[in-house]
Amino acid sequence: MKINTLRICLFTFVLACFCIFNLNAQSYSIMENNEVVKLSDIEKSDVRNIVNIPNISGYYTLKCDLHTHTVFSDGDVWPDVRVKEAWQHGLDAIAITDHIEYRPHKDMLNGDHNESYKIAKKKGDALGVIVIKGAEVTRSKPLGHLNALFIQDANLLDVKEPLDAINEAVRQDAFILWNHPGWPDNKSTLYPVHEQLIKDKKIHGVEVFNYNEYYPVVFDWCKNYSLAFTANSDIHYLVKEMYGANIRPMTLVFASERSEKGVRDALFAGRTAAYFNGYLAAKTEYLYGLLEASLKIKLINPEKRKVEITNISDISYRMTCGDKLYVFPAGKAIQIEIPKEGKVTVTNCFTGMNEHLAFNVSDINL
Repeated sequence: MKINTLRICLFTFVLACFCIFNLNAQSYSIMENNEVVKLSDIEKSDVRNIVNIPNISGYYTLKCDLHTHTVFSDGDVWPDVRVKEAWQHGLDAIAITDHIEYRPHKDMLNGDHNESYKIAKKKGDALGVIVIKGAEVTRSKPLGHLNALFIQDANLLDVKEPLDAINEAVRQDAFILWNHPGWPDNKSTLYPVHEQLIKDKKIHGVEVFNYNEYYPVVFDWCKNYSLAFTANSDIHYLVKEMYGANIRPMTLVFASERSEKGVRDALFAGRTAAYFNGYLAAKTEYLYGLLEASLKIKLINPEKRKVEITNISDISYRMTCGDKLYVFPAGKAIQIEIPKEGKVTVTNCFTGMNEHLAFNVSDINL
């Protein structure tokens, strides 16, 4: 009897809260007079999309875009708009990386290369988005374009010799990211200048995905040279115009803390994964960590090895075992019979150009 009474009281409380919320929601439609009714609830700028990608053992999974542009170089939006988008799309961190050398709007704007960051940082602090100070050193191949992240003064990168700009960024303890290595000639070439910069620890990561293209050979570069895997939008106009309702590309950073320092330390340690259009690329340990955190297994029938697998993430996983394909949709649960033996290949998770995350059926703990 006491339990039933408690349930009734709890139900009444929840119903009352719902009614109060509903009345508050209705109150957004305010009749100013007989001629004007304001629909305040039509405003959606303060609605944030939650992207469900779980933390992995010992680390927070932070969702980042490390390559964006504003009107302070060749972008179409003000810096605070770029940050607002990031918040709305569920990101934890964003880097403002306006070009050093290419600034078509410079006659109308402040000549200080740090100005876009200052504006974005103020908005980031208001919204709880980590804003990383960066700049893009923009030169023709063979060097190409490189982002310098976590810099102190972007103005000091505005020098004639490109390697002097890189050296200045390194002097400022920057993380150097090699951008879109396959652009603009559709050739992803590791030139001697890059080999030397990597050897000298002056390139720390590379984009395996940029804007709308990815570079399979670069998966091997990340693996062979211990470079951080990244995927970034390189967005110049509104993100929604490019990616619509889809999850935008992002660099997943496995950080020990939710802070700029946490992002920085993780990038230098190579604790990242590139996520783009339903694909992941990273070191095996981080892909396996994401998979293990995303898929929850419940044993249904031990004799038949029947299980229910729930994917709590927004990333769908596709696997093959023998001649069978298994799909684990985002936010869904499916029931399957686990084979007794065989090799499982996760076809949308890359560890190299021709390599995917793989494990044995015997590794699955039922």
